[in-house]
Amino acid sequence: MGFATTRWSVVRAAGGGSTPDARAALETLCAAYWYPLYAFARRTGRDAQEAEDSVQEFFANVIERNAVAAADPGRGRFRDFLLAAFRNHLRNEAESASAIKRGGGRLTLSLDAGAAEGRFLAEPRHDATPGRLYERDWAIAVLERVLAGLRRSYASAGKERLFDVLRETIAGGERALHASRAEALGMTPGALKVAAHRLRQRYRQALRNEIAATLADGEDVDDEIRALFATLAPM
Repeated sequence: MGFATTRWSVVRAAGGGSTPDARAALETLCAAYWYPLYAFARRTGRDAQEAEDSVQEFFANVIERNAVAAADPGRGRFRDFLLAAFRNHLRNEAESASAIKRGGGRLTLSLDAGAAEGRFLAEPRHDATPGRLYERDWAIAVLERVLAGLRRSYASAGKERLFDVLRETIAGGERALHASRAEALGMTPGALKVAAHRLRQRYRQALRNEIAATLADGEDVDDEIRALFATLAPM
């Protein structure tokens, strides 16, 4: 892709009109925010099909109207902009009963609705508001993107298996390492511990980069990281 893969740079690229880069940027945004918005719609009383239709219609409108061009990092976080726009869309949809129909001729995105519904049903039930849970889903999506990016990096260096072994050490520290795993990888236990330490360092830096990319200039990355993990605390 011809654009930098940070959140606000993707937003700016997505607001660039009908160029291939703009379309690719929009698809990146849709993939990143598809599940949090889908789950939000489900929690506001829509069934699985209605939620899928609502998100498809919303992103179709975003693309057709180039709505992301109005997003401004100086006015707040993109996820807040997007949720406010989606709330308005749901209100308008309820008033006009204009949910997209399958095969209706409008642009549709390749989104895995079945997986989204399965994930939604597997989530524990909470008394928290849909908005609060949207924040939680966004936080999970951030961590998933960071891990996916690290895995791609390791895979490109031929170290995908090493990443898969070390991934659980990100949260669990070196307790998850065993001599048998080092031997299976052709490494010494000491070398495996060093590799785990480096992965945790890379993870922390990748998370900081990802969070920084969602903030306007001058906003505190550490505060946002603390807020992210607070969002993930048991409810």
